[in-house]
This record gives sequence, C-alpha cells and structure tokens, in this order.
Amino acid sequence: MTEKKRCSFSFGNNEYQVTDKFLLYHDTRWCKPVHDDQELFAMLVLEGMQAGVSWNLILNKEENFRKAFDGFDPVKVAAYDDAKLEELMQDSGIIRNRQKIKAAVSNAQAFLKVQEEFGSFDAYIWSFTNGEVIDHHLLDLKDMPAKDELSEKISADLKKRGFKFTGSVIIYSYMQAIGIVNDHWEYCDYR
Repeated sequence: MTEKKRCSFSFGNNEYQVTDKFLLYHDTRWCKPVHDDQELFAMLVLEGMQAGVSWNLILNKEENFRKAFDGFDPVKVAAYDDAKLEELMQDSGIIRNRQKIKAAVSNAQAFLKVQEEFGSFDAYIWSFTNGEVIDHHLLDLKDMPAKDELSEKISADLKKRGFKFTGSVIIYSYMQAIGIVNDHWEYCDYR
C-alpha cells in the first residue's frame, strides 16, 4: 500500500512542524467547505487568535478554546460580561490576550447581526464566491499568497460590520480553513 501524498509543509522554520494534530487538520479539515454557522464562527475566532502565534499552538489548544468559549456558540459568546472576560483571562488553556478575547465577543455580536441580515453567516460568507470553491491548483509554496483581492474585500466588509482581528491575511487563512479557497498542492491526495 502506497503512502498518500500531502502538501509540503517544510517552510524552512519550526513553526510548521508536522504534528499529529496538524496532519489530522490538513487531511480532514483544511480547505474543506464548511457551511455550519457555529463552526464558521469557531474558525473565525481561532484564526483571529492565531495572529502572531503558530497554527500548531492553536491546534494544540483548540479543545481548550472550544470548552472555554462554550463550544463557540455565538449567542453565548455575544453575551459574555466582564466577569466572563476575567475568567477567560485566567484560563491557561487558551491564548490569554485581552484584545483577542474581547474581539471574540464583539465578533459574536457582529456575527449575530449578519445572521439576522442574511439568514445565516454561511449565506453571507459564501456569497462572495457565489457558493463556489476557488481552487488554485498550487504547484509550489511560492504560488500561495498570504492575502488576495478577495480576502481584502471580505476583510473590508467584515470590518465595516464591526468585526475585529479580521485583516486580509487572517481572512485569507480563514478562507482556507472554511474551504472557500482550496490551496492543497496539486499533487496532494487530500485535495
């Protein structure tokens, strides 16, 4: 039995060490279309939390994040008060960055407004591509952008709606995480 081929994540630094959690994420979730609003919210929070740290760190703490943030239920997160924020700031299982935690709360509030306006966040976020996946058919790491015109457009719209930690680089990564963009290498068996 031949081993399946995966995208090459040897980016020349230790940030992308191939861990079991990283491989599982790559093989089963990365660039796979997501249409569940709660999971769309979860990934938006996790991508915002990732700013300035490695994705491996986020993956290692993901279960803790899901527990600490009530399974990323946007209704519950939107209602967090100062006491809950302080509780989260004491939770060593997550990234204890006050700005990022406050952003998760304000993003939950903005998320609920988008749901109200569009019927679902899924309808909103996928409307940018008319529900289609953008497949880049990458052949080399140098072909993968950190951001693009679409991530800039979505970022600007999210910011206009009150979202935080949604710059164009974070949003490009978010588009990969929820499958709007497929950036698996062309030879990857997990496309």
